[in-house]
Amino acid sequence: MSDKAAARETAVAAADETCPRCGARRQPDQRYCLDCGLQLPAVTGRLAALRRRWIRRFGWYPGDWIWISLLTLAIAVAGAATAIALTTSDASAKGQVFTATSGPTVTQPATVPTATLPTPPEPTTTTRAKPSPAPQNGRLTWPANENGWTIVLVSYPKTGGADAARQTAAQAAKAGLTDVGVLDSSSYASLQPGYFVVFTGIYGSKSDADAAVPTARQAGFGGAYSRQIAR
Repeated sequence: MSDKAAARETAVAAADETCPRCGARRQPDQRYCLDCGLQLPAVTGRLAALRRRWIRRFGWYPGDWIWISLLTLAIAVAGAATAIALTTSDASAKGQVFTATSGPTVTQPATVPTATLPTPPEPTTTTRAKPSPAPQNGRLTWPANENGWTIVLVSYPKTGGADAARQTAAQAAKAGLTDVGVLDSSSYASLQPGYFVVFTGIYGSKSDADAAVPTARQAGFGGAYSRQIAR
């Protein structure tokens, strides 16, 4: 098995055995997380099988709501195609005839003598030091010695979860989320140790982080939630 496949199998196991919000361990028949109170997704049945296939294919999972969204999108596309077909058929049946009118009259602009125009000054060149490149979105690191709040997108167990975490961070950046990166939960007292945490945003207060949670969920991360980051 390749490293990529092994990382995705680890992500599948994490989705079945841990809470998607806080990463706490769970039992297969457990309905609610004992740490954060989240209603846990089922790990048996057709929906759970679809979840595992998605993770094995893409390396990340937006949430169970994606299947309802895809069904709604398919219905909307079918309706739009039907409406276009009916409109085209109706226009062809009417056989409308359009008559072209005469074109607009073009007026030549007045000629301005260039000899009287002032000569622009020569541009001056100022040498400036190039700024240090900012970290690429998706590879942001949490600022050293700084506490604050962020939005947790997905957590992966550190054992074999590094590749899956980086792939999810890149996917989040492509989805338009800003200040996306991965941090090691073992380095922060406010987090449960042993996980690679994919995050987006650096906020000074919980209210600011909470206000940005809907944006993260609309980008495909239905389990996103705000969390304090403190050493």
